[in-house]
Amino acid sequence: MNKRRTSLFFFSLTMIFFYLPLVILVIYSFNDGRSMKWNGFSLKWYKELFLYSDNIWQAFKYSIFIAIFSGILSCTLGTLGALGLHWYHFKHKKYLQLLTFLPLIIPDIIMGVSLLIMFATVKLELGLTSIFIAHTTFNIPFVFFIVLSRLGEVDYSVVEAAYDLGATEFQALTKVIIPMLIPAIISGFLIAVTLSFDDFVTTFFVAGPGSSTLPLRIYSMIRLGVSPVINALSVLLICLSILLTVSTKSLQKYFVK
Repeated sequence: MNKRRTSLFFFSLTMIFFYLPLVILVIYSFNDGRSMKWNGFSLKWYKELFLYSDNIWQAFKYSIFIAIFSGILSCTLGTLGALGLHWYHFKHKKYLQLLTFLPLIIPDIIMGVSLLIMFATVKLELGLTSIFIAHTTFNIPFVFFIVLSRLGEVDYSVVEAAYDLGATEFQALTKVIIPMLIPAIISGFLIAVTLSFDDFVTTFFVAGPGSSTLPLRIYSMIRLGVSPVINALSVLLICLSILLTVSTKSLQKYFVK
């Protein structure tokens, strides 16, 4: 009983540590004043966000656009890479798999500087294109290892049965293997979108004039103090994250069945 109470105590303490800042943020997004002193309930910061914050919404559109399309491309390349590394045997296969760990362990600042040097070398103008390439680059390994771990659980006898029934290699891939990988692909896509939407350090180095994503825009706004508009925006992002999580859970259950 004492162990149970101790575990419950530390679990509750952890939940409070995680979610209390979010609760405070939600409460003060409805505060009429700018300071931490409560001046009364008001929706004026939400009004200012929707009516007078075009620069924020422009940055939001850039972030969503880059996150979705870099997620799609990184999912495609990461899935194909995982399939090739898992099913085929070739020389230096283990070294190639080890090499894919590097983008995961390299600090973001090193990744940003190296990508900046590469773009300068090939004379690529910094902007949305450079951000898209950078985000796709650091997202591929995450998708790769998620799909690779799923491939390790796939029953190869199902694939052999497809070959015995006359399926070609392409048919086995598209009608047997890919459907079994759908949960992993969805998970990889969501992680890629989240990492892309949330990234600041790498984006800071590869973004050009007029291509600020939402994290860069928020950073530029809070240098002179936290604006309550940021609180309102954060509440909307929290609601969007919850909605996305719930819908994704339902979608994954549908595909698993």
